Amino acid sequence: MEFDLIFVGLGIAAAGYFIGNGLKNFKNPEGKDAFSDLLNDDEDDNELIKENHVHYFMGISKEDVKHLTKEYPDIPHIMINGQVYYPKARLREWLSQLG
Repeated sequence: MEFDLIFVGLGIAAAGYFIGNGLKNFKNPEGKDAFSDLLNDDEDDNELIKENHVHYFMGISKEDVKHLTKEYPDIPHIMINGQVYYPKARLREWLSQLG
């Protein structure tokens, strides 16, 4: 019985949170919602991806990234202190133009 009350209380608290968050932008439908950070990563566009992590971003294996960089030397990248970095926004744009 006590556990049921705890779950009901947690449910009411969660509902209050989401309703309150929704009311923040009631008159501004273009405003930010609770899940916009999860769905929209525009803030990450200036982020640099290390060479050894770029395969996660592209969704391919490390070997495929090595072959891709050899085949397409024009892939957008910068070198800082001997380390290769890929600008996330430019890489996304380059991939969409690639096909």
